[in-house]
Amino acid sequence: MPAPAHLDPRLLRAFVAVAEELHFTRAAARLYVAQQALSRDVRRLERELGTELFVRSTRQVTPTADGERLLPYARRVLQAQEDLLAAFGQARPLLVDLNSPGLVTGRLVLERARRLAPELELMARYESGLTGAAAELLAGRLDASFGRFAGLPPALRAGLGHQPVRYEPMAVVLPEDHPLAARPEVPLAALAGETVYAGAGNPRTPEWTDLGHRLFEGRGIEVAPPLPLAVGDEEFRRIMERTRHPILAVVSFPAMASTVVRPLVDPVPLSPVSLVWRKGLVHPAFDALRRAAAQVAAENSWLHRPAEAWIPASDVAVMSVH
Repeated sequence: MPAPAHLDPRLLRAFVAVAEELHFTRAAARLYVAQQALSRDVRRLERELGTELFVRSTRQVTPTADGERLLPYARRVLQAQEDLLAAFGQARPLLVDLNSPGLVTGRLVLERARRLAPELELMARYESGLTGAAAELLAGRLDASFGRFAGLPPALRAGLGHQPVRYEPMAVVLPEDHPLAARPEVPLAALAGETVYAGAGNPRTPEWTDLGHRLFEGRGIEVAPPLPLAVGDEEFRRIMERTRHPILAVVSFPAMASTVVRPLVDPVPLSPVSLVWRKGLVHPAFDALRRAAAQVAAENSWLHRPAEAWIPASDVAVMSVH
C-alpha cells in the first residue's frame, strides 16, 4: 500500500465509521453527514492509499484485507487527535446516558470519572432505557450508557462492548396505602395475584419488561399491559396514580409522592447493570469512565452475587463474558 504524504483525519473517520457499521447509511447517520459525502470521502481515501478498502455489494459492505490492516492504524491516529485536542482543552464532551434522573449506579460512576479526568468534559444524558440508548450509541449520538446488556437483541449487542458494573437489588414501588406498603420488605410470594407495571409497551425499555416477565413467571404475578407512554416524572406519576399498579423498580429508584419503595426478597432478585459503549469508541475520557466503573463497583461490592439471589441464567452468562 503506497504511503501518501498527508491524510485528512476526516477521511480516516469516515473509513472507521463504515468499517464498524458495515453500512454506509448507518455510518453517515453516525457522523451526521450525507451518505453521498461519506462515500466520496471513502473513495478519496482509497485513491490516496492506492487500494480498495471495502468490497461493496447491494446487500453488504465488508473490509478488504487492506481495509482490515488499516483499521487499527486509523483508530490510533484518531485517538491521538482526540488526545491532542484534550491536552489543549478542545476535546468534545463524552456523552454518558444515565437512564433516568435519580438512579444511583450511573451517577456515581460518572461522578468518579469526572474526578479522575477533571480536565475533560463528561456530560449526562437521560434516554430512559438501554434499548433506546443502544440506537443512539450505534449512531454515534451517545458514547456510553448503563443497563441490562443481556436484554438487548443479538444484532444490537454485536456492535456494542460492555463492562459489568453491578447486580442491583430490585424493589417494588407501592401506593402508600397499599396493604404491602407497611412491610419493610416485600416477599415475591406476597405479590401473587398482583398486576405489576414493568414498562410494557415502552419501546425504549423492552429489556426491563423482559426481566419482569422472567421474574414473575410461575409466581402468579402478572405484568401490567401497556400504558400510554408518559414522558417526564409528573406524567409518569399521574398515570401510575390512575392505575395504582405496583411498579417493578430497583432499590435506588427515587420514590414518588404518595408512594413507598420496598426491596423484594425471598429470593432477592438482581438487576444486572453494565457500562455499555459502541465498539471502537475513541475518546480521551472513555478510559476514565471505565476505570471509574471498576473502582466504584469494587468499593461497593456491586458485583457480589449472593447464592440465594435470583438472576436469569442468560444474564449470568453474558455478565461473565465481556
